[in-house]
This record gives sequence, structure tokens and C-alpha cells, in this order.
Amino acid sequence: MELRSDIKPDLKTAEGRYSNILKLILDYTAHVDLSGDEDLSAYRQLESELHQITQKDISQFSMEWWEEEGAEVLAFRISLPDPEKVENLTPDELEEITFRIENPVIINKDWEEQTFEEQFSLYLDDYYRKFLKLNSQ
Repeated sequence: MELRSDIKPDLKTAEGRYSNILKLILDYTAHVDLSGDEDLSAYRQLESELHQITQKDISQFSMEWWEEEGAEVLAFRISLPDPEKVENLTPDELEEITFRIENPVIINKDWEEQTFEEQFSLYLDDYYRKFLKLNSQ
């Protein structure tokens, strides 16, 4: 089932932000590796720059990406605009969203051959969970 545009994640915006956000994260990591960040000033700068780009509360994301999913997935999650409240959500749409959370699309192509959407299709679960929470209130 195709979802309405106001339900689907804004992958175009995410793709536009992604390279810059990934670079900021990797630059921060390199800085920490070389110089440390005992006073967290570099981290606060990173957080501020990411907030300026996305208008998101960056504290919801763990910058310790090396222990989790990797810098690329973290950059994608930060890049992706948050879901919005929608009107008239249908039972079929709720069912489709639940299906997408439980059955992520697996792409059988080399990473370089995949579109941006294909590369990160496995990581849309957080977006849809946030969407459901926002739209169930």
C-alpha cells in the first residue's frame, strides 16, 4: 500500500542534509581521537551545529555511534525530519505503518548501487514508531 505524502518520511530533505551531518559527526570523532574533549566543548559545538541544520533536540541521539549502528545510520537518523501530526489516519494506513516497522525492506544490491532511500530503508522503524506515538495522542 502506498502511504500519503504527509505520512511518509521526508527522504528528500534527509538526503540533502545527510552529507553535511555525516561530515560533522566524522570530524567530531577525529577531533576526539586526536585531542579528546574532556570539557565537552567540541560536543556542544557539534550539537549546536546539528540543531541549526535540523531544528531537532540532538540530545535524543547517542553520539557514541561506534558502539551502536555506525556514523552513517546516525547521520541518517539525525538528517530525517521528524514525523508530523496528520488528520484522518485510516485503519489501513495504521496497518501499513505497523507492517513497515515489523518488515523492513532488505535490498540485495551493493551499497554503491543503491539509492539513498534503499540504503536507509532498514532504518525507518524509529520514524514510524515516532509517527504512531505522535498520532495516537
